[in-house]
Amino acid sequence: MSEEFYRMKRLPPYVIAEVNAMRAAARAAGEDIIDLGMGNPDLPPPDHVIAKLVEVASKPDAHGYSQSKGIPGLRKAQANYYGRRFGVDVDPETEVVVTMGSKEGLASLATAITAPGDVVLAPNPSYPIHMFGFIIAGATIRSVPTTPDENYFRALDRAMAFTVPRPSILVVNYPSNPTAETVDLAFYERLVAWAKENKVWVLSDLAYSELYYDGNPTPSILQVPGAKDVAIEFTSLSKTYSMAGWRIGFAVGNKQLIAAMSRVKSYLDYGAFTPIQAAACAALNGPQDIVAKNRELYHKRRDVMVESFSRAGWDIPAPRASMFAWAPLPPALKDMGSLEFSKQLLTHAKVAVAPGVGYGEDGEGYVRIAMVENEQRLRQAARNIKQYLKSMGVNTPSSKGAA
Repeated sequence: MSEEFYRMKRLPPYVIAEVNAMRAAARAAGEDIIDLGMGNPDLPPPDHVIAKLVEVASKPDAHGYSQSKGIPGLRKAQANYYGRRFGVDVDPETEVVVTMGSKEGLASLATAITAPGDVVLAPNPSYPIHMFGFIIAGATIRSVPTTPDENYFRALDRAMAFTVPRPSILVVNYPSNPTAETVDLAFYERLVAWAKENKVWVLSDLAYSELYYDGNPTPSILQVPGAKDVAIEFTSLSKTYSMAGWRIGFAVGNKQLIAAMSRVKSYLDYGAFTPIQAAACAALNGPQDIVAKNRELYHKRRDVMVESFSRAGWDIPAPRASMFAWAPLPPALKDMGSLEFSKQLLTHAKVAVAPGVGYGEDGEGYVRIAMVENEQRLRQAARNIKQYLKSMGVNTPSSKGAA
């Protein structure tokens, strides 16, 4: 029997896991690690959502199998969200499926629509599932940049002209994880026109739709007239309502893609626990003040982080959206590489970040910083980092007014 499995051979070592293992070992040894690595919200869900979970879970008949595509009430709630937030009409029966987080949704869709040898266009750097969900399904990845400028569309055109077989799927993710880049509706209008001309499916990951900081709400690709002819979009309750561990997300859009995904899911799962789905309905249908409150909180954390890290000697561009900052390595340490820098930061500054190379080769030279600790802890992280930079011979601002 073979000891080498086909799909395992196609998966490289998960670089980020190295830092995660070091962080876990340090904490097990009693060290106080400021964890800015994983995008794991430190905030609780709204009280009324937890109350609904408890209420429904207390019912004797709530513990059987659920529905793999999601209970009707939750699909309707998501359709209503698209109506009020984006002005998009969505049929909850044929254009919505509930997923166990957007990560599972992308993987299930990849299984449904990808054949071995298909070519998928995926951003680099990107969240790993954007590439590896399709690699696991047997596809080949051709990388495209993340920055939404003219070079982006030139890269798409080159991919179509010089790739055999021609790519059939494009993955987009704005606000981007990890780079925090954003786009406007005009970008999506151009993208939809390009996809129709080239007969390419567009898979949009919109997990950070409600975390924007420049006053301009994040658009949906489905706002473009005719977008549902070629596009499907994934969203999640993880960050919007601080429900990451609940694993509730959605796919919305093209009926053919929704049907294919629903069919595959019907073989793989029975859907999320019904009380969790009922509580998710309460999140979408209930008071929405938590959305603005979380946005304001992450905005304040962003400002504190950028200011305090700058005073510590590490300049970080302020992200316009998401819960992440995409930070270039300090110039004096750029030759160290993102993985070694992340390890040293954890060992000597007791601060965990995610190495950029874990998001693709074009992520080298950067680290991803998650704003999932409070303002006091962010300032403490800055003080620790300043001491580390000084120990490495990096010129840092004077202690006067330091972080």
